[in-house]
Amino acid sequence: MIALKLESVLDRVKVYYSVTKPRIWYLLAYTAFGGYVAGSGAAVDWVKALIATLSVVLASAGSEAIANFIEKDVDALMERTKNRPLPSGKIKPEWKALMLGFILTGLGVYLAYTINLLALVFILIGVIDYLVIYIMLSKKKTPLNIILGSVAGGAPTMVGYVSASNQITLDSIILAGVVVLWIPSHIWSLALRYKEDYMRAGIPMLPVVISENKAIRCISSTAIILIIFSISVYFINPLKYGYLYLATASISGLILLYLALKLIYAPSKKLAWKMFKYTSPHLAVIFTAIIIESIIA
Repeated sequence: MIALKLESVLDRVKVYYSVTKPRIWYLLAYTAFGGYVAGSGAAVDWVKALIATLSVVLASAGSEAIANFIEKDVDALMERTKNRPLPSGKIKPEWKALMLGFILTGLGVYLAYTINLLALVFILIGVIDYLVIYIMLSKKKTPLNIILGSVAGGAPTMVGYVSASNQITLDSIILAGVVVLWIPSHIWSLALRYKEDYMRAGIPMLPVVISENKAIRCISSTAIILIIFSISVYFINPLKYGYLYLATASISGLILLYLALKLIYAPSKKLAWKMFKYTSPHLAVIFTAIIIESIIA
């Protein structure tokens, strides 16, 4: 009996955990941690780094839970999302997911507040841009939706960086820009793969409203700009981002460049999906190099 109750509790925890879309905030939290290490250099305050990263985890997870509540009817229309906890009826009543979102987001904002004013500002920018600008105002109204919402993706890096340094620098802006540029190429590739889903739900993602070839060229162009941004960090501050970072960003960037150029000259959904699958590891590799380089500097 106790074993059955424990299994039931664990099942409920898994459902509520999944409503926060952990695959999204895993990577965002990692960029926040990378931003913190970059902002502090070799003298990392690991407790403060944990607090800054946790603030991003909580705010991101909470925002996703709120977004899931707002988009539950849209999710029900799409094959890719119809089995999420709310459209599939795994969370009843649905307002429980909304309350979870508010609580987690509030905790994340509070932790950022305890660090410094800049951390608070950037955590709020991320939450507002994602939930208000992207989810509520632009996602179903304009093909520029993901561009308008990409600021939220760069905010965690800034939260981490300013938590350590309490200042905004050119290299911090470019690091955040790397994430901002990563988002369109990543999401547009996904939208190209599930074009019919987005059409059914009435979401005007770029690949839905323009020809496939044009969409693929937009994806490739964004990826190329992303590569330029990631490498440019070295030239701005070669003492902080040294040869290890340059070599790592260049090698990983060359792989992405190969996929992007191949897409331009031989557009296909299959190749666009390959690039989608590579973009997340590429971002993780860049921030791993930043972390290692900053610690050993």
